[in-house]
Amino acid sequence: MEKRALLLTYGLIFFVMISWGLNVVMLKLLVEAFPPQTMTAFRILTAGIVTILIVLFGSSFKSLSKREWRYTLLGMVFGVVLHHTFLAQGLTMIDASNAVLILALLPLTTALFAVFFLGEALTKWRLLGICFALIGVFFIQGGIGSFQMEKGEVYLFIAMIVQAISFIFIKKTTATLDSKQVTAMMLLFGSIGLLLVSLVVEPTGVGSMMGAPPFIYIVFFFSAIVATAVGHFVFNAAIQKIGAGQTAIFNNFVPFFGLVFSAIFLKETIYLYQLVGFLFIVAGVLFGTGYAEKHWVRKVPLQEKSM
Repeated sequence: MEKRALLLTYGLIFFVMISWGLNVVMLKLLVEAFPPQTMTAFRILTAGIVTILIVLFGSSFKSLSKREWRYTLLGMVFGVVLHHTFLAQGLTMIDASNAVLILALLPLTTALFAVFFLGEALTKWRLLGICFALIGVFFIQGGIGSFQMEKGEVYLFIAMIVQAISFIFIKKTTATLDSKQVTAMMLLFGSIGLLLVSLVVEPTGVGSMMGAPPFIYIVFFFSAIVATAVGHFVFNAAIQKIGAGQTAIFNNFVPFFGLVFSAIFLKETIYLYQLVGFLFIVAGVLFGTGYAEKHWVRKVPLQEKSM
């Protein structure tokens, strides 16, 4: 890839990471202003409409096979309906700063699922990464002696895990289908599922979406269009250009920006043990995803060192 195009790709991914770190803070504001399930349904619906219009205008829409429909729908259930439901509910219970640190485990969890479901190798360095990540989780909770999972934290862990599961189905779908179309369909159809859930758990939620300050609606549309719709398009395009491995490494910036923005906009206190936990999680991600082994320590082919 030409150097200028590569730098542009890196710059766009970096912007997406900033928007995703900010998005957790924005979601914290939104779940406090609106019924969380209803707000999530309309936010994802907005993102779905934007993405499907982009795909249709780009003339890149094609009919799906039964296999593609199956994996797309499974990815939608786990990556949209379940992920965003637990994310929104969890953010009503815990600080945004803790939420972004839990979500930082996503690349590592995805790598582990790839080992079990896609047949990727599990090496000693990846096991070391798992240990680092677990140590990081303990630090986030204030240390091993005080380890106790609150309900909101459990919801965030579930949100992170189901999203990692969805990546497995997305990986299978995008083997034969354009990633932009998969993203658009998942967001649009997933929003319908979220809306049905909201009608059950929040019967008066639609009416409660009216009457908020204008600033909140600006936050809502920025989150839906920039962070969710455009962000996922750019991220998926980057995977096609520079590969999943290089793109996934940029995810480590999300918790950093999430911590910074939660301190700036929500006045949340960032504790030293959270920063230590974050460093362990970053190390865990680098080793657990195989990135560190591939670029720093691997001397022989990966399959020769697999366990």
